[in-house]
Amino acid sequence: MSLITAKQVLKQIKADLIGKDSYRGVTLTYTWLANQFGHISLGFIPTFILFLAFAKKEDTARASFCAALIISAAWLIFETYNFLGPLLFQKRTKSKLLFVPDSGYTFQPDWKNIAFDTITDLSFFWFGAFSASLLCFYTQPKLCILLGIVLLLIYPSKYWYLTKMYLQIPEYPYQLRLAQWDLKIADVDKKTVVEFLNSAENFHLFVFGAKRCGKTSLSVSIATELSIKHRSAIYTTAIKLYTMFFEDKEQLLQDSGNFWTWRDCEILVIDDINPGDPIKQDLVNPAIFKGYIDTFSKNEVNRKAIKRLKVIWVMGSEDPDNQILSDWTNMLTSIGVEDKKILSINLPPNK
Repeated sequence: MSLITAKQVLKQIKADLIGKDSYRGVTLTYTWLANQFGHISLGFIPTFILFLAFAKKEDTARASFCAALIISAAWLIFETYNFLGPLLFQKRTKSKLLFVPDSGYTFQPDWKNIAFDTITDLSFFWFGAFSASLLCFYTQPKLCILLGIVLLLIYPSKYWYLTKMYLQIPEYPYQLRLAQWDLKIADVDKKTVVEFLNSAENFHLFVFGAKRCGKTSLSVSIATELSIKHRSAIYTTAIKLYTMFFEDKEQLLQDSGNFWTWRDCEILVIDDINPGDPIKQDLVNPAIFKGYIDTFSKNEVNRKAIKRLKVIWVMGSEDPDNQILSDWTNMLTSIGVEDKKILSINLPPNK
């Protein structure tokens, strides 16, 4: 398992706080920090404005405390509606305020994780509200409340910042959670996805399908769920992986600037192995792929890595007779992967 160390976290924080965004781009960790400062501001500014209105008729102490309570309660009501809406309302809607897809969820959201995120947001709103209240009029009870919120925020802040690091290191092509994936999939394949996602076994999952059926998006969303659980992952295309077969760990780390390589992570997503329709023939067959695996001359490091990893193979081919799957399965078993650890799904065309 590749764990992110405290030293690496500090290095990332330093990178997020120092430098110009116009030159370096914006990372997920930076975005998360900016988002939380936004939450603090959305608690602080309305509280201060409400305090100014109340202070005209009430004494300063009462006005400052009431303003913080009202703004905190308002955000609690809003976030409760935002979170519980999809659970309580059975009606499907296209509302921009409440996300419930017309067709329902293909894969259920991780409600516990969403609840934790909601509580984190609320804590930052409350921190902003009571910070403003304390600055408007100091009292010891308000200081105790503020310190309590700070203590409450220690674990969530650590968890979410680490989570964003686990999500940005794989270099996924986009952000997508499994519950957001809403294309067609057979019930048996849906169960296979859940089995792959929840199993502690290092399964290999082949995702077959025609063009625009959602192979890559499904694969990325599966890996994203595992990254959120702090599982180290790498996303790559087959062409890029071929070149990485030739490089040792030091070269790979130097080239990518990441904290782990494809060999020592836990989850590997290999995209664009073959183009699929309208190109009928496979540009890379299992024999060629195996040849690339075996090109590392020092030892069997590539074979050992493939056997150890949880791998998602994105295959741009329809496979009605399972011959392609059989060929790739034989390749994997020839390098030591157990047959029972090889799964497959075939996504229907998205018409």
